[in-house]
Amino acid sequence: MVGRYIDSKMVGEMIVDSTPEGQRALALITGSSRGIGQAAAAEMASRGYDIAGFRREQPGVTPQIIKEQGVNYQDYQVDVSDEEAVRAGFRELKDDFPGALRTVIINAGITRDGLAATMTGEKFRSVVEVNLFGAFYVAREAIKTMRKTGGSIVFVSSVSGVRGQAGQANYSASKAGVNALVQVLAKEASSANIRVNAVAPGFIDTDMVRGMDSRARAQLTERIILGRIGLPVEVARAIGFLASDQASYITGQVLVVDGGLTV
Repeated sequence: MVGRYIDSKMVGEMIVDSTPEGQRALALITGSSRGIGQAAAAEMASRGYDIAGFRREQPGVTPQIIKEQGVNYQDYQVDVSDEEAVRAGFRELKDDFPGALRTVIINAGITRDGLAATMTGEKFRSVVEVNLFGAFYVAREAIKTMRKTGGSIVFVSSVSGVRGQAGQANYSASKAGVNALVQVLAKEASSANIRVNAVAPGFIDTDMVRGMDSRARAQLTERIILGRIGLPVEVARAIGFLASDQASYITGQVLVVDGGLTV
């Protein structure tokens, strides 16, 4: 349905409803073992998708959460910064779920903060390789896989890619690159009926934010208009919206989910 004319009666139907009869649509989430990735997996499962997860760490409780919702879950150990590992992961995915991929959520990311003047090249490179190169590798394979069926790609970016943050030269640069990649791929993939968007979370209650100094966290919270840290599920709902046909006329956009931090 994405990328062709639809009338007002069709708007709001889900990609999951437009798959062949008897075949449930598949959503692939990278970084699926925790935080926003885990919440996104649960959100897409609640929408009726089977779930595949690319993760570098142990799967945690994600498989149980997904299976409790009555859909299938398959886990793959894939380091997204490894180009060949991503290709191999997609080959396995095609074998396990032939022809069903409709949504790819590119969430895997790392931080290695520090001031630019003292940041090593290795520290800069490692973040860019996971956050930007890895995002590109996954998106490239996703487009190849979905080029005949159409679908949706949603990147998880960051407000640090919208407004560069001190101490995050590597992270901010990687996420700004992701935002530019969204616009490029939206143009290139439109002919294949693939929409490409991103969410840019602010400070969300994940392991990354929980590890902050309590005083710094309190000061940060004061800058958020809604007066609190966000929840992973709040980002996941935005991801689910962009992935669905409810967003059938939205592509090339970066949706900020930050409680008003960047206003």
